[in-house]
Amino acid sequence: MKFTLSWLREHLDFTASLDEICTKLNSIGLEVESVENPGDKLRGFRTAKIVEAHKHPDADRLRVCRVAAGGDFPDVQVVCGAPNARSGLNVIFAAPGTFIPGSGITIKAGAIRGQKSEGMLCSLRELGLGEEHDGIAELPEGSVIGEDYATFAKLDDPVIEIAITPNRGDALSVRGIARDLAAAGIGHLKPFLIDTVDGEFPSPISWRIDYPEACPYVLGRLVRGVRNGPSPDWLRRRLESVGVKSISALVDVTNLLAYDLGRPLHVFDARKLAGDTLAICRAARETFTGLDGREHVLGTDDMVIVDAHGVQSLAGIMGGAASGCDLETTDVFIESALFDPIRIALTGRRLAIHTDARARFERGVDPALPLSGLEQATRLIIELCGGEASEIVSAGEPPAWERQATLRFERISALGGIEIAPDDAVTTLEHLGFSVRARDAEAATFAVPSWRNDIAVAPVLDQAATLDADVAASASASVARIEAECDLIEEVLRLHGLDVIPPVGLPQTQIVPQAALSAEQTRGMLARRICASRGLLEMVGFSFVSGEDAALFGGVDESLRLLNPIATDLDQLRPTPLVNLARAFGRNAARGASDAALFELGAAFAADGQTLVLAGLRGGLSPRAPGVAAREPSVWDAKADFWAVLEALGAASDGLTVTADAPGHYHPGRSGQVRQGPKLVLGRFGELHPKIARELGLDGTIACFELFLDAVPLPKKRRRAAPVLSALQPVHRDFAFVVAPGVEAQAVLRAARGAERNLISGVRLFDIYEGVGLPEGHRSLGVEVVLQPGEASLTDAEIEAVSAKIIAAVAKATGATLR
Repeated sequence: MKFTLSWLREHLDFTASLDEICTKLNSIGLEVESVENPGDKLRGFRTAKIVEAHKHPDADRLRVCRVAAGGDFPDVQVVCGAPNARSGLNVIFAAPGTFIPGSGITIKAGAIRGQKSEGMLCSLRELGLGEEHDGIAELPEGSVIGEDYATFAKLDDPVIEIAITPNRGDALSVRGIARDLAAAGIGHLKPFLIDTVDGEFPSPISWRIDYPEACPYVLGRLVRGVRNGPSPDWLRRRLESVGVKSISALVDVTNLLAYDLGRPLHVFDARKLAGDTLAICRAARETFTGLDGREHVLGTDDMVIVDAHGVQSLAGIMGGAASGCDLETTDVFIESALFDPIRIALTGRRLAIHTDARARFERGVDPALPLSGLEQATRLIIELCGGEASEIVSAGEPPAWERQATLRFERISALGGIEIAPDDAVTTLEHLGFSVRARDAEAATFAVPSWRNDIAVAPVLDQAATLDADVAASASASVARIEAECDLIEEVLRLHGLDVIPPVGLPQTQIVPQAALSAEQTRGMLARRICASRGLLEMVGFSFVSGEDAALFGGVDESLRLLNPIATDLDQLRPTPLVNLARAFGRNAARGASDAALFELGAAFAADGQTLVLAGLRGGLSPRAPGVAAREPSVWDAKADFWAVLEALGAASDGLTVTADAPGHYHPGRSGQVRQGPKLVLGRFGELHPKIARELGLDGTIACFELFLDAVPLPKKRRRAAPVLSALQPVHRDFAFVVAPGVEAQAVLRAARGAERNLISGVRLFDIYEGVGLPEGHRSLGVEVVLQPGEASLTDAEIEAVSAKIIAAVAKATGATLR
């Protein structure tokens, strides 16, 4: 909300300075966002007069002017190129050193074509006050010479902008701000008097309300014989000072009253209306062209004003272009109504229309002001445009806005933390317009003024349907009483000064604060950190991909297709983040960055729901280094990335198995699926299927993995005993087992690990050999077993015994023989 200091004086008689007013506004909850004085940028400009002007001797389009500018510039010479520069003209003069806001230059004294020039004669465009540029500005005859131009033009008027909370619709008016300042001790509020305008004839247009839940009450009257035109200077300057463009006198009157009194109005060109009745009703599914020139598609809950031809106004938000006033308007019909704030807000939000009327109606306007606002608008229109007014017509009934609220004085200190005398609290509320209905030593009951729609309104409770009716009614009444009392306490504290209320910390419920992140969020961060430490760069992709790309990765379910996609190539929910990673890798490779490692932690979608997936991808060649050949990534790189994250998350790798049944977008012989037990799949890794890589335009081997973060069990919370660390050296023994085709290496490792659990602390595969010396299709698996003695060193006999158990266990489980 913006207002000028001079506008505030129309409602408030004060002597306080600008700084004092801003300080007080902040202390009473009307936060000052900015203060700007338009006169500040016009410092250095002054009124002057061209005493003599003649043609420049060396330039046809220049004139040499002798200018009287008063003060230090009683007689200066200025070279000017304006065609209207002539003797006797009153002008705007800029002395050397003056900054010209319209052109961004600073005036300097000098010479132009050999003639001295000691300043500049300016146009309004050069002052940043308009678009006129055909010549220099012409001031009225008889203007005082040497006067500061900002003062001369009445532009030395600070503009204050304050932030308005959603509950303070009354503060969206200069009158409401003046009322608050007067109650806080800044000046005295001037009386608000409206002269009624008698109706000279019956109104030819009447009202009908077909949507009473959205509009309970509406007034109107016709003014005929008006002469519309530009607004007078005082009205134009007042609106433009707060950022409202002046349109015409008829339109400007309604904008003035919206800012001045917080009373939105609308004027129809009566000659453009069809029929003799305006109806307020629900919109059909139709289009409406507003005064903004845009077409809006209306819904069935939108409230409109219609005549015999159709929609003429989006009620409470914007008038229609078809019935708008212009310079040819001679008869106008003025509308003043009360509209439901919630319906106004919903319509404005759905259609993305932001207007001054909407801002006021959705916060709640004064329900007692429709008639006064209509009378004020009628008087101003007749004063500015002439004409005569009809009798007032109406529909509906004025709402019963009278409300009461009770304040218990002891609650001020209990809730506000500050002692305020009961007499002071009552006086504060009276200054705000509350009137005392009853009072004793403990409490006072007040009548709430009509302009405070936020105080003592009936609360909306979502009570259970099974709640006893008497209990529900009692609870509702108690809430209404407590809410109203809290509203009064807020007003007393606000006017006393929010800055003097002592801050009080929240009670500390526990010494050690609870974790800010859940275990799921923490391990998501950990997974990102592990991937980054392994050289993968994080990427964030759309959850939407093309249907063709989704089909390559198995996601073609119709339930995941978008009916209204944001783009034609983003019409399917992605089955895995690998789709985005592969496409991003292809775009990078096409631009020369073919060696990349990417990962993303994001959602993947399937017919049975959404899961959180960590996906990674490597492509291109490894970095070159002395003595190390650059190579493409392989299935083992993908497995190493996958396993590093899995172990960091605390998954017990001993209980995991890898099966060769990865989905179709993986290479069938160079991929695996990691399971915990026979059913739970934790993820998969491997090389991207060559056919899919070709479809996506990717060259070389692409290694990738997917880890289903939601499927990884959280580590069990249990007390752990201190680890038992042996002082004895471990013993390492290597075995080479020859296994038949189809025998998995993990089966060999599992059997070896279970041969002697008390001594075996680790088993790992270190070599795979196929070739000369082995039967066709057989492999030799090199397995390292670590034996960790606890209390005594192992003897040769004990080591041989454990080795025999390992060989026997592997042979029994897999049929392998020792090589």
